[in-house]
Amino acid sequence: MMASMGLHLRPAGTLCKQATQYQCKIELVTERSRANAKSVLSVLGACVKSGEEIELVCDGPDEQQALEELTDLINHRLEEERLC
Repeated sequence: MMASMGLHLRPAGTLCKQATQYQCKIELVTERSRANAKSVLSVLGACVKSGEEIELVCDGPDEQQALEELTDLINHRLEEERLC
């Protein structure tokens, strides 16, 4: 998926807050890094830029639900949050 906007502090915090709701391990993967999606510092350290392609890797008991809901968050709701 593409990050329509960069993951600066506010969207990174929103992503991490949602990611902590799942039991599975969740990683955000870019060309140059892997980040723990449950850690704001880790996600900020990935330096995701606007338009950059990212991949979510979920592994654990609720991985499918986490993948679907976090994908929706990244593709739609983070963009709406930025516009508010």
